[in-house]
Amino acid sequence: MSDQPDNLLPAPGVPVIPFMNWGGLSGLYIKEVRRFFKVQLQTIWAPAITTLMFLVIFTVALGGGKRVVMGLPFADFVAPGLIVMGMIQNAFANSSFALLVGKMQGTIVDYLIPPISTAELMFGLVGAAVTRAVLVGLAVWGAMLLWPGVHVTPRHIWAIVWFGLMGSTMLALMGLITSIWADKFDHAAAVTNFVVQPLSLLSGTFYSVDRLAPTFQMISHANPFFYVISGFRYGFIGVADSPVIIGALVLLGVNVVLGVVSYAILASGWKIKA
Repeated sequence: MSDQPDNLLPAPGVPVIPFMNWGGLSGLYIKEVRRFFKVQLQTIWAPAITTLMFLVIFTVALGGGKRVVMGLPFADFVAPGLIVMGMIQNAFANSSFALLVGKMQGTIVDYLIPPISTAELMFGLVGAAVTRAVLVGLAVWGAMLLWPGVHVTPRHIWAIVWFGLMGSTMLALMGLITSIWADKFDHAAAVTNFVVQPLSLLSGTFYSVDRLAPTFQMISHANPFFYVISGFRYGFIGVADSPVIIGALVLLGVNVVLGVVSYAILASGWKIKA
């Protein structure tokens, strides 16, 4: 008889990968990044050009070059908000597409069968969405550096990084929840048109919240998008509509809540395992 053990595999119930499956996580992340990067003209450069059109409209067509907001030329005031607005909207678009297209095309099993945990699935999808947001932000920022009359030189790098990542993560988690809930593209488009875009446009991107009536100031401060815009803008111009630390903590709390909700829904298998 052979001296080799009869069974080289772990005993039943003993996990083969006891902690994080880094191979599976990186594989999912690379897959999602490659998915949107194959159509980069649509997923990165087109959103960047669309965002620049807002700058053209508000600084040229509306005579914004003569306006001063918070002691700064209007173009310098609005540019940082446009950068991060493009980032967060594309983070939502990326994560809201991933599982939804899998459900509609019958390929959702590609996300469920691999030996990755719920947390690894969530991190992979959210990480890819944030990566797309960062690439869009860099594309818009690079174009604005070359745009005449616009100054987007960073002053507080930590604020740009924190609020950019927190905002992108918040919208990526919202998009992940949307992709689980939605049964067709119309559902995801409804969330984009009636939730994401209105909250983005009414977050103080194009105006200072301090100039609003007290009631509307309160409404603006209840909008988490406002803290993303205000904090990210502070990183470039050194001025914010609200205390920067409070905004940073608010976004951290919102992301923790959204992360817990996303994990719970994914773990339950609601609408993806039935």
